[in-house]
Amino acid sequence: MIDQTALLESKTLRNSVLDRTDVLDRVKALSLLPDGVHVTTAMVAVYFEVADTVINNLLSRHREELESNGLRVLRGPELREFKELNLSSQNNGCPQPRSSLAVWSRRAVLNVAMLLRDSEVARQVRTYLLDMEYLARTQPAENLARTDHLSLDDRIDQRIAQVLGKTVVPMFNALIETSGEHRREMIALRSGVQHIERRLQQHHARLRRLESPREDRALAGVMAAMDAMSGREFEHHIATLLRRDGCTSVCVLGRHGDRGVDITALTTDGRRLVAQCKRFAPHLQITSPEVQKFVGSAKVLYASDVAVYVTTCRFTPDAQSIAAEAGITTVHRGQLEKWSAGEMLSVLK
Repeated sequence: MIDQTALLESKTLRNSVLDRTDVLDRVKALSLLPDGVHVTTAMVAVYFEVADTVINNLLSRHREELESNGLRVLRGPELREFKELNLSSQNNGCPQPRSSLAVWSRRAVLNVAMLLRDSEVARQVRTYLLDMEYLARTQPAENLARTDHLSLDDRIDQRIAQVLGKTVVPMFNALIETSGEHRREMIALRSGVQHIERRLQQHHARLRRLESPREDRALAGVMAAMDAMSGREFEHHIATLLRRDGCTSVCVLGRHGDRGVDITALTTDGRRLVAQCKRFAPHLQITSPEVQKFVGSAKVLYASDVAVYVTTCRFTPDAQSIAAEAGITTVHRGQLEKWSAGEMLSVLK
């Protein structure tokens, strides 16, 4: 089988497999913008579980190749039109400072998977591509069309059967006929066959795990939209959720002078509420010092009755413990998805 390094180093080989964009969803659900075609740079970074800067650096180094496979950098009227169609729900009346926006097709995202070295998700995508390439090279031509419709499990079973049935079993049959003379060799060969079978089964199990649902995968729909927001847009989105759930006097504070709080409001029963909003990549975590800072702002500077820390990632155990002791309501990624989908936070009821 071709080594993964070949994909990283050979543009010709990359081009030969760029039509297999379905591999992306086999490894991890790729959330798209409302147009159903494109993703933003932030969404590409979320998919590969890397920082936005990693994708931007990759874009700079391989721009020509990526553009040939569907990457577009929008500016001016084209950018405004694209935002109106795909990002308007994220504006919340707040002007967007971007003068340009990179949008990626599924083909361009697959291209990234073949260029990105330090991403486990990218390595998994390359594994699928090379497995499919291996099957295409080794199976008889008359079976190729039929194989496209087989499940991955069926194809792995075929590979196991091919190795054991066409190569190993005939060898054992021949040795069995002279078992007395070749008994030791048979035992050694049997051990080798069992080792090969175990390796294939482990490979099979690994691919099954890659295809199965994962709780830590980036959430689709509304979470994909939030992952594409700027920090300011995310604050306005949380303000909209507070208003939806009956809060009044909702105010998104300015960048300067907010003293560690992003939003102030009053709950339906008149309690003073403050909120901190952090739009971070899903693989990051809110740490205890960040929560401690918010505790001081919420309780001392704002004398709040309700304090809510909202993030698109998760909290460390220490941060969660400190928040609980201080009476801070934490809203991590999974809870945020439910809240955005209509479920009301218990602290607001």
